[in-house]
Amino acid sequence: MKRYLEKPIFQDLKEKIVILSGPRQVGKTTLSKQLNPSHLYLNYDSFHDRQIIKKEEWTRNVELVIFDELHKMRNWKSWIKGIYDTEGSSPQLLITGSARLETVKKGGDSLAGRFFSYRLHPLSVNEISLILKEEPREALDKILFLGGFPEPYLKASAAWAKRWRRTHIDTILREDLLDLEKVRDVKAMEILIDLLRVRVGSATSYASLANDLQVSSPTIKHWLQILENLFVIFPVRPYSKHIARSLLKEAKYYFFDTGAIEGDLGARLENTVALALLKELHFLEDTTGSKVALHYLRDKEKREVDFMVLIDNKPAMLVEVKVSDDVFAKSLFRFHSILKEAQAFQIVYNLKKPKSKDNINMLPAHEFLSHLKF
Repeated sequence: MKRYLEKPIFQDLKEKIVILSGPRQVGKTTLSKQLNPSHLYLNYDSFHDRQIIKKEEWTRNVELVIFDELHKMRNWKSWIKGIYDTEGSSPQLLITGSARLETVKKGGDSLAGRFFSYRLHPLSVNEISLILKEEPREALDKILFLGGFPEPYLKASAAWAKRWRRTHIDTILREDLLDLEKVRDVKAMEILIDLLRVRVGSATSYASLANDLQVSSPTIKHWLQILENLFVIFPVRPYSKHIARSLLKEAKYYFFDTGAIEGDLGARLENTVALALLKELHFLEDTTGSKVALHYLRDKEKREVDFMVLIDNKPAMLVEVKVSDDVFAKSLFRFHSILKEAQAFQIVYNLKKPKSKDNINMLPAHEFLSHLKF
């Protein structure tokens, strides 16, 4: 199936190295191979391919060379820089991996000016309705319980998705984690994921998690960063600038796999919205260079709005998520009166028809998600 990143990646490959990262099994390899029928695929996890890569003996008689999991190679950035500086963009070079490869932007300047990076996300209501032509409400219901990863979503079987999920997490913890980090207690990391599954939408207490796992708070923070780097979870942090009497709280953590959540419909819906917002923000950042961020709002009176979108340091959107409440949230009016330039939405899973009040729009969740674009 076609994916939303194919066109911009295809264009950028003509002039730059393209780095494509994203969760394991999100569809990076399939997308990469679809870009050009004249391609060579080399996976660093394969012993045979690894020898070809190290000896630089791959055929140049192709238009595209795909290096998968290359970040597991020592000094890979300097190595690919040497290839690019010597051979240029013929054949084109695409690097993929299941860890946050975009961190090369912060890890030295060895690739400066030579690459563009992209992050591939799971399927969203927007992408499914546009590409697979499914009804938005049907797409949302499937994502809520199956998640948006292509395999479990397309199988449309809860039992199959559950079996897939077990091997998915196990592969991340037993292979990817050990390849990238020196973590001795893999079982504790597994328990941490289980604890986070039931706390989606709640501010994370590092001290509480540390107490549950009998480790220090700095260790918990380090483990959370590892899970973030491996695209298991992502944080949504509080926003305080320009908010009077703001109360700084710890981050909320959400999952890239919505189907992994152990929670009610409200938690699953909030996670689905968070992931859809992040996906659109990453697309905007990766294709235009805009600076983006996703936050939540909370003040000392405990008034809260689930999400605030920041684009180029300007509040662009406020989003409150409800399952069935069709009464406008007072906190949304409160924060919108401060952040007047931002669009404001209350999205509701069970809503018969849209309505608006004082420039705040209330929409059915599937309708909002199917048209989401910044």
